[in-house]
Amino acid sequence: MCTCIYLKGKNNYFGRNMDIHYSFNEQIINVKKGKEFILKNSKILKIKYSLLGIGTIINNYPLFSDVMNEKGLAIAGLNFLDNAYYFEYKEDKINITPYELPLFLLGTCSNVEEVKNVLKNINLLNEPFSNEIPLAYLHFMISDLKKSIVIESTKEGLNVYDNDLNVLTNNPEFSYHKNNILNYLNLSIDDPINNKFENISYGQGLIGLPGDYSSMSRFVKAYFVKENIIFNDNQINQFFYCLDSVFMPLGLVKAKDGFEYTRYQSCYDLKSGKMYYKSYSDRSIKCVSFYDFIGNDDIQYIKLINY
Repeated sequence: MCTCIYLKGKNNYFGRNMDIHYSFNEQIINVKKGKEFILKNSKILKIKYSLLGIGTIINNYPLFSDVMNEKGLAIAGLNFLDNAYYFEYKEDKINITPYELPLFLLGTCSNVEEVKNVLKNINLLNEPFSNEIPLAYLHFMISDLKKSIVIESTKEGLNVYDNDLNVLTNNPEFSYHKNNILNYLNLSIDDPINNKFENISYGQGLIGLPGDYSSMSRFVKAYFVKENIIFNDNQINQFFYCLDSVFMPLGLVKAKDGFEYTRYQSCYDLKSGKMYYKSYSDRSIKCVSFYDFIGNDDIQYIKLINY
């Protein structure tokens, strides 16, 4: 369960709520350009653009949940269980595993158009990181300084959608969410006017705006808030207020193995290269940038403390 949004304004912000019921040893990770990784298909990936994001590191390999590169391109993976489908090796394709996709695309592409061209030849490989770490079933939202797309690998193949709504949550498919928005065209920040009745409260124009934590409802609410929030001088705060509108407190969304809740929130300033974040246990906004990582190590990290 997660929500991702992209905002275009004075600056370009991309970020997400990570809603999950367990810790995956979340860390802020910096990968410097020039670093090489061996892919599952045995080929070597050389990183062309430095990366900054959140994920975990296993055996010196970064597994990003969300990340941007120095060119202002960002990606987030969101749970897409029961819909995501990965394939066997195909000789005529670039075979990349889902966990390698953020590293591969942002390490080699500088904008969405380049990503779309690369995706024409991508086959998402049904291969886990290891026997102990199974594949996560995900779809992805990618944004640059101009636009967003959604990537979904299903039994029909790899689908790429232009995302003019600039929002993504979880199941069902993106096409459903885009059509579902049409059911809420009556919503308005203006209160209804009726000469026979007097309004008893402000905000009645928003009656019907979903408030539950299902992915369908979060998509609608996040979109409506994003489209109508007024940006003041502190745009970072406003971005987090958008994410807060679908924030999951611990104890309200029960999963099979515990309660899903918003473990962290991220906000990437795609122009400045700064990343802002908050955790469930620490609601203060913190900031890091590419320039905060000094030294010669190709991979550096900061532990993201959470409870």
